[in-house]
Amino acid sequence: MSESYIERALLKIARQINAYDEASLMDLWEKYAEKVRRFEPTKRWEESALLFGIIQGMRLKNQLFNYNWAQSRRPEPAGDIDLAALTVPSRAPAGEIPPLSAKEPEKASEKAPKAGKVLKLQPKKK
Repeated sequence: MSESYIERALLKIARQINAYDEASLMDLWEKYAEKVRRFEPTKRWEESALLFGIIQGMRLKNQLFNYNWAQSRRPEPAGDIDLAALTVPSRAPAGEIPPLSAKEPEKASEKAPKAGKVLKLQPKKK
């Protein structure tokens, strides 16, 4: 089955984005999170929202890769993964994998690191 024009174009964009490292893109996370937080009905806002999604997508891709790589190295079967926990930057050390699910018990002596900010998108009041 052949790829459509749009699919080829999107794959080209994905290859270009994948060539960047996550750290470079994550430096832009706060900037674009703030732009998306401040809704305005403009093309500039729409482009910012798409760019924010691309940054989130790169983080998700890397987190999934790291998670699956770590799981492939363990003898026990993998559990469920909380995809939402993978996309918001945390202040946890790099390379730390978030809990597999809310069902996983936490150690009483450890507090879970904050997962990040929750964006509340609301239209501007005139």
